[in-house]
Amino acid sequence: MSTFLTHLRALWDVFVAALILGAGLPIVFALGVRWWSIAGVTGSDGSVRRNPLALAGACACLAVVVAVVIAGVLFVAKAFLADRLGIHLFGED
Repeated sequence: MSTFLTHLRALWDVFVAALILGAGLPIVFALGVRWWSIAGVTGSDGSVRRNPLALAGACACLAVVVAVVIAGVLFVAKAFLADRLGIHLFGED
């Protein structure tokens, strides 16, 4: 029974990671794009008004997405980095 619970726990961990990265990250990206689109609003007279709160939110969302993508690439390449360059980013292997 203990092995079954261990496998069930591992399955749950994979499910949560897939939910966060597979659905959550695209939602954050979409929110960033949406806020970016309303950061500069054109008025009725043709003037452009800046919405600094929307621009800050968009930049924060897009920065999170870029950081997660870079961390993912480094995580995938961690064995190469440790073997060839001696860089241990995610702990010792």
